[in-house]
Amino acid sequence: MADAPDDVNTMSFEQAIAELERVVNQLDRGDVPLDESIKLYERGAALKARCDAKLKEAEEKVEQITLDAGGNPTGTRPADP
Repeated sequence: MADAPDDVNTMSFEQAIAELERVVNQLDRGDVPLDESIKLYERGAALKARCDAKLKEAEEKVEQITLDAGGNPTGTRPADP
C-alpha cells in the first residue's frame, strides 16, 4: 500500500478499486492496530472518492442512442449531466 496521498489522484479506476479492496480486507480482518486502522480508513475514503470521480467521468462520456418516432436509431447524443 502506498502512503503518499497524492498518488491516489493519479490512479486509474482499476488501480484504485483494487487497492480499496485490499484496504477493506485489512480492516475486515480486525487484526490491525487502531492507529493503522485510522490511516487505512482515511486511505479507503480517498480511494473511494477517486473511484467515484472516475465513474462520474465515464458517465459524462457515455453517449445515448437517439431514436426517431418509429424507434429507429438516428444517432447519438451526450448523456445528461
